[in-house]
Amino acid sequence: MTVPRSPETLRYRRFTPADVVAAHGLSTAVGWPYRPEDWQFSADTSIGFVAEDEGVVIGTAMCWTFGADRASLGHVIVSSEHQGRGIGRKLMEIVLEELGPRMTFLHATRAGQPLYEKLGFNVCGTLDQFNGNVGKAEAVPLLDGERLRAGTPDDFPCFIELDSRASGLKRQALLSALLERGESVALERDGEIVGFSVLRRFGRGYVIGPVVALRARDDMRARALIGHWLGRREGEFVRIDVPTGTSLPDWLIGQGLKRVDTCTKMVRNAPAGAHTGADDPVYRLYGLISQAML
Repeated sequence: MTVPRSPETLRYRRFTPADVVAAHGLSTAVGWPYRPEDWQFSADTSIGFVAEDEGVVIGTAMCWTFGADRASLGHVIVSSEHQGRGIGRKLMEIVLEELGPRMTFLHATRAGQPLYEKLGFNVCGTLDQFNGNVGKAEAVPLLDGERLRAGTPDDFPCFIELDSRASGLKRQALLSALLERGESVALERDGEIVGFSVLRRFGRGYVIGPVVALRARDDMRARALIGHWLGRREGEFVRIDVPTGTSLPDWLIGQGLKRVDTCTKMVRNAPAGAHTGADDPVYRLYGLISQAML
């Protein structure tokens, strides 16, 4: 018979770089394909918290702040041996206290959604997660007057501005850190940048995101920005998280990726109805950085 642990053995504190190894162990146990390097990137860009029991890390939660009034949260994990003790809820409450009145977004699993609803979150959208080993990627024709080229540090301020428009989030620090770690490609029209995408190492292979582009019929600009990376990673494992409402799903399946999950997007401290669509009528976010970082 398992003897219940005493609440007095529990401790909650800030996440530190020394917790990366333990956090990686927790995520591996629940089937997340994170590498230690992926946790390190999260730790470098977030405010995190852990739950400890007798000095052992048994739970995590992280949040990212954007500007003065917006945020996201994720990486909420509790060891299976310690579930049912209210640890996940307590970690969430600590994060929400840290964020205060900020408009806060998250992507919820089915198991986590009831807790998030009790904490004041409401459904405002969905996304589809695609991954798999890339097949024979089809070349995507570019629109007249447009070309793709490698991104450079001189482009980063423009990328950050377009991302802010498309996502509705001021995440300069996060984007700067991401662009330094990954590869980027710019889409130009008559010398003006009208879209970009980023590829970085993640989990079992690579992740594409963010993907931001000027809207186009059949989302052709987004397809070109994604197809650029797929054509260079044939046979390799690639993931992309796509907000619903685009024409990309069938096309991605045609490139060899599979829809492996559909997640619910939720918001707190704001009317859900005001955040059910895209944030900008001109530029659109076609691929996320991640479900936690949005």
